Order: sequence, then C-alpha cells, then structure tokens
Amino acid sequence: MDFNLIANTIRGLSMDAVQAANSGHPGMPMGMADVAAVLWTQYLKHNPENPDWADRDRFVLSAGHGSMLIYSLLHLSGYDLPIEEIKNFRQWESKTPGHPEYGHTVGVETTTGPLGQGCGNAVGMAIAEEMLAARFNTEAKKIVDHYTYVICSEGELEEGISNEVFSLAGNHGLSKLIVFYDENLISIEGDVRITYTDDVVKRMEAYGWHVQTVNGHNHTEIQRAIDAAQAETKSPSFIVCKTKIGFGSPNKQGSADCHGAPLGKEEVLLTKKALGMSAEPFFVPQEVRDLFAARLEEMKQAEAAWNTLFAEWQTENADLAAQWALHMTQEIPETLIEKMPAFASALATRSASGNILQKLAKELPFLVGGSADLGGSNNTLLKGYADIGDGSFEGRNFHYGVREIGMGAIMNGVQLHGGFRIYGATFLVFADFFRPALRLAALMNLPVIYVLTHDSFWVGEDGPTHQPVETLNSLRMIPNVTVIRPSDPRETGCAWIAALKNTSGPTVLCLTRQNIDVLDREKYNMNGQLSKGAYTMFQSGEGKPDLLMIATGSEVKITLDAAEKLAAEGTNVRVVNMPSRELFEAQDGAYQSEVMADGCNKRMVVEAGSSFGWEKYIGRCGATVCKDTFGASAPGGVLAEKFGFTADNVYNTAKKLIG
Repeated sequence: MDFNLIANTIRGLSMDAVQAANSGHPGMPMGMADVAAVLWTQYLKHNPENPDWADRDRFVLSAGHGSMLIYSLLHLSGYDLPIEEIKNFRQWESKTPGHPEYGHTVGVETTTGPLGQGCGNAVGMAIAEEMLAARFNTEAKKIVDHYTYVICSEGELEEGISNEVFSLAGNHGLSKLIVFYDENLISIEGDVRITYTDDVVKRMEAYGWHVQTVNGHNHTEIQRAIDAAQAETKSPSFIVCKTKIGFGSPNKQGSADCHGAPLGKEEVLLTKKALGMSAEPFFVPQEVRDLFAARLEEMKQAEAAWNTLFAEWQTENADLAAQWALHMTQEIPETLIEKMPAFASALATRSASGNILQKLAKELPFLVGGSADLGGSNNTLLKGYADIGDGSFEGRNFHYGVREIGMGAIMNGVQLHGGFRIYGATFLVFADFFRPALRLAALMNLPVIYVLTHDSFWVGEDGPTHQPVETLNSLRMIPNVTVIRPSDPRETGCAWIAALKNTSGPTVLCLTRQNIDVLDREKYNMNGQLSKGAYTMFQSGEGKPDLLMIATGSEVKITLDAAEKLAAEGTNVRVVNMPSRELFEAQDGAYQSEVMADGCNKRMVVEAGSSFGWEKYIGRCGATVCKDTFGASAPGGVLAEKFGFTADNVYNTAKKLIG
C-alpha cells in the first residue's frame, strides 16, 4: 500500500480546492493526510454504496475547519461526491461547504462547527454503540461491533467542552472510541504555546484514557497505534499525532500562514513539486483510484458478511429482532396519548412530566435520557431501569454530572448514531450552557428533547442567577427549535406527545417548579389542541372579542381568573393559550386568523419572562404582564405579588388597555 501517494493525493485535492475557492484551511488536511490515509484504507469499516449500514464505523472530523480532508476521502472512497463537487468547494449549493454538514453531504456523520462539538458527538456515538451491543449482541453473534474514530485539533483541547466529554468517556470506559489528536502547535494567531502549554498526555491519562504518541507522518507508527487502540478493551484511546501543518509546503509548512488561507498559486506548484506530484489541478493518480476501488470491494464484502450474520441472528432471536426493528424505526403509537396520566390535583408540571416519563418508558423501549446532575429536581429518572456508565450499558438512565455543555453534544451523538430517542434535562436558566449543541441539533434536524424545569422567577429563593428571564425567547429565536410551555399537569402529557412526534428538530419542554392547578376541562376548551400551538381556551361572548389575552404555562390560570372578572363586567374577552409559538406558526393562515381574532386590536400577553417577540401577536401598542428585569431572592409567592403576576394585576392591566 503506497500511503505516501494516497496522502499526497489528499494534499493535492485539499490545496487545489482551497485555492480555487480562495477560502479555506489547507494546513490541517495536509498535516493529517498520512493518518487519514492509513485509517481509511486499512481500518475504517464502511460501505460508500450503503452509507447507512448500521454496523459501520463512525468517523468524526471534529476539527471541521479542515473539511477538505473528509471531502477528499469521501470522493476517493467512492461516495456520491464527484470531482466536480471538490472543485466547487465552499460555493453556492455545493456538497462541499466550509465545514462538514450532516444531511447535506453523504458520508458526513455529524455537523461539526464550533470546535469540540464533534468530540462530544463522538462520545455520544460510542455510548450508543455500547448500549446497542448490550441489548442485542448474543454470545453466538455480535451484530453491533464498530468503532468511533475522531480527528481533533488543539482547538478542541482548549475548548472547555473537551474536558466535559473526555472526562465522561474515561469514566465510562468507552474502549471503542479512538481519538487522533493533531498536535501541530499552530492556530490562527501562531504558535499555540503563547496560551496553551498543557501536558496533554498527563491530562488524558488522568481522565482514564489509553494514551499513545506517534509521528503523524510515519505510517508504521500510525498502524501500530491503531492496532494497540483496538486491542484496548477497558479505556478509550487517545493518539497524539505530532504533525507539521501544511506538510510539504516549502515556505509555509509549520506556520500559521497555511492554517486558514490558501497557499497561493505559486506555493501550490512548489509544494506539488516538492512532493513529487503532478502539477495538474485536482489530479488523482490511477493507482490511487485503483487502491480505493479495491478497498470498496473489501467493504462491500464486509457488509455482505454482516448481512448474513444479521439474517442468522434474526432467525435465532425473533424477540430481539422485533425490538431491533422498533429501536431503528422509533415509531410513536397513535394511541400513546391514551396512556398519559389523568391528573386531578395541583402539581408542578416537572412532577407531572416525571409521572408521564414512567408511562412513556414502558411504551417506548428506545426512549433513554438523563440529567446534568439534577435528575431528582427535573424528575427525569426512569424508575426501575439501570444507569448508563461504569462499564454497564444495559440501562436507560444517563448521568452527565454537572456537564450541561457536554450533555448537549453527547445527546446529539446518541441521536445521530441511531437506535435511541434521547432526552436531556436541567434548569431552564442553564440553557445558555448547551445552546451551541441545541443550535447544531436544529441545524441537523435532530429530534432530541430537552426537559427544562424551574422555568421562571418561581424558582424563588435561589435568586436572580437561577431565575430565567430572557431564556424562553432566546430559545424561540433559534430556527427549527420547538419550545413548548404547557399550562397544567394534564397538558404536559400532550406536550410530551408533541415532542415525540416532532422528528425534524429539537423540542424544548419548559416546566414549572411550583404546583399549578389542573384546569377544568368542562369549563375551558382544552380538547388536546396543544399540537396546534395555540387555541381559544375561553371566550365570554360571541363573535369578535373586545379583548384578546394570550398566556402561556403557569400564567394561564391567573389570566383566566382575570378574564372571568372582566367578563362579569360585560367585556367580551377571549383567552388564548399559546404553549408553542412554533407549532402555532406551522398552522395554516385561516386557523391562525381565527384564533388570533383578526380585527381585534386590544391585545395583551401574560408570561413570566421577557416581552421580547410578543409584539408580533399583540402589536406595538399591546399590553404585557411580563418580566423585563431580573428577579430577586424570596419565596415564589412573594415574588409573584411583587412582580405583578396575580389575577388582580392582570385584570388591572387589561382595564387600562381597554379604557
């Protein structure tokens, strides 16, 4: 196997694509080309003709700025990424965008944008592999047996997320996770040692990892390291690859000049000459084509052998096979709503959610999840099921520790891997920690579910640091994120069903700490309309109302109380419960117009959060009972009085509005 020729071909494609785009990062692909050549031609188990093969190895380019590395490999390996797409790097509608994007380019396992997220995704993938293996492998047949490989850079090790996810991976003993660390010591601003002098080997060993150091341009050392990593059965593996950024460039190798900018036409030619390559742009030697074609045939045979193994396993394990199908399809039964608890007395929606989860766990064996050290407060522990971690992966309860940032990235990785539907929980105010992962989940259309409790100033005594004000609306601002704030315990069940049925993006369930009443279904119109996002819950008269009141979550009750007082005085008032703006805006225009009473100009909103964004529904002159300042430390009931979240204040605000 001529690894030099393969690696230089990768370097040539990377240089040429970046130069043609006049934009990109050539240095990292050139530096890691040797490692990638060995991994992809000798070890990585995948079939470009079936990118969704369940038992394929996962490859994550966490250092996503070096995207031409994976694009070159996908093209050479035989994925549907023709040379025209390589030539079209970073251009409009190309399949080779500036960072790898899941669902956009075939063969890309995850969207790696902010540095470190890919490392977290990979930890999630490795956990999912262990969980599936624990459930479905038998002594006779291992149908789940694959690795997760990662390439990361100094940037990942500097970002805090790597601390969280690598610590957890070491704790869990994820021995099928192998990380290649591109230690080239160069970043955009130059030598990384101006800010970064960590002893990475000691750090990773302290996390419980199996650590090796190799010359990243020595193919024999690389092979030996991968063999040793695969032989390790108790710890994840970390391979420090000492490389030269921009390897082969006579004037820019080892410098920041090739990190984030094209080499320049003259330097590209000089580099190709120094490496003994053809000067022809985007040149791929026939020998390299033949090597990858032979590898493709090997991989097709590998999948065919697995298909035979799987068919035999299905025949021998009918019950397990049925469960496998359920885990892979993750279908939500239409009758699931009938299994939801019918709450009768006041209860916090976080507590209602906990009861609902126990029911869901019985009906949906693929549903798994946990909390960032707040399982008891979030009510997200699945009772009667084991924990994930400490070498055991048969259970369903995740414990992330105080690692909200890592939790989000790991959740994405579990969902990307396939086989499980995952939820994660913390307090709403801590959403700022995992926002990058939530944003990437939205970008990738991943149906992860966040259970965010303690959703307002009602947190009380913990004070303003723990009382979300702007958080609800900041989450609503992220495209493709569905935010749901149910109005009572029973509607929380509808919220969970809506979240589970949302398979094209993340859902956030915002739940109360404090008890709230179960609203009277005979008195108020609440016939399972949460799925539409907003609906008319109460109207005191016929036709167009004099006043439209919109409320969410725990504020629906005080709004209804105020509306009834107004109605007793002769006001035709409508109360609209809007648990989800996103679900409402997905409805047709006729429904939206009917609910929002087009032509009614007296409108107000009641929500224990920022008023930002509500102008869309109430207009510039609408009234608000919202919270546009920070909270305070005191019992929740006291805060409600002080901040004006009472039926009396809602009534008085409405009176001023209608004159």
